[in-house]
Amino acid sequence: MTQYIDTLEAEFKSKENPKIASEQKAYLRNQFEFFGIKTQDRREIQKPFLVKEYLPAKKDLHQIVKTLWEKPQRDFQLFGQELVFKYVKQFEISDIQLLEYMAKHKSWWDTVDFITYKLMGAYFKLYPKERQPHVDKWLDSGNIWLQRCALLFQLKYKGDIHTEILSTTINALLGSKEFFINKAIGWILREYSRTNPKWVIDFVDKTELSPLSKKEALRLMEP
Repeated sequence: MTQYIDTLEAEFKSKENPKIASEQKAYLRNQFEFFGIKTQDRREIQKPFLVKEYLPAKKDLHQIVKTLWEKPQRDFQLFGQELVFKYVKQFEISDIQLLEYMAKHKSWWDTVDFITYKLMGAYFKLYPKERQPHVDKWLDSGNIWLQRCALLFQLKYKGDIHTEILSTTINALLGSKEFFINKAIGWILREYSRTNPKWVIDFVDKTELSPLSKKEALRLMEP
């Protein structure tokens, strides 16, 4: 496990670019350090580490991810979430604890959104009985990133969206002043409008959404 991470770090360091790193850091409001590797180049570096036969054992995943999350460079967290994606078919019921950890620590949209709809979305399809308890817990948490998870885990569900969970979650967050919450409300509604525009129009008509949420929700509709 240590060798796996050390080798990855050596590969990242070999491609360091301070100028790009400074630009990437500024883009995310100077919250994280970077090696200065563009996304497409990082994914090329990652490829050998994500090949099925070289993946770490599933039992080591939690510790590997937490080690990656403790490192200062954002590249490690971006890699970590893609590593976890390789195990979505092997998710166990307790793995929601790992996904919550990832969403709650070093939180920003660049990781939380991937974690939400690619990882949590897959988890709740495997364990649908876990959806409502966790949505309720996240809504009550006061943590805007977990609340964003409650909104967006169904983002790619299309016709499988549980509209009651969607509507009650949005209603619970109405009146929020948080940009990332109001943007997410609009985003999930806009995405669902691709599948069920009538439902979205009806919901928007009867709900006092923020101007941002409403604008985003109706973006794909005919004027």
